[in-house]
Amino acid sequence: MKKVLNDKGGTMMQFEKGESGNPNGRPKKMHTILKGQGYKLSEINDTIQQMLHLDIETLKKIWDNPKATVLEKTIAQALRKSMEKGKLDSVETLLTRVYGKPKEKLEQELNITNKVIKLKFGNEEGDN
Repeated sequence: MKKVLNDKGGTMMQFEKGESGNPNGRPKKMHTILKGQGYKLSEINDTIQQMLHLDIETLKKIWDNPKATVLEKTIAQALRKSMEKGKLDSVETLLTRVYGKPKEKLEQELNITNKVIKLKFGNEEGDN
């Protein structure tokens, strides 16, 4: 990064050509990481589905259990953090992963005034 002058007489930082502000890229999603560990998508979804029914204490026990799988630990940690913070981000992501996104309804109103639209379909008499 280099310092450059801005319009107001101050300085600002600017990326050099070819330099990235995020050299490590976007973080991988949980299911991508778990699939890389050798888990099948169905195993991931089944485990998420079962663990969504557990309370915080049970999730903590799974996390603390040295014999728990990477899959169980990852999901337990994500759920526990979400519940402790009072945010549903991880829970929503896990639910969407297992059950899919709910259908969204879209309504749109279109008003066209004083417009004449003439459409021709196929060959009518007199057309070539």
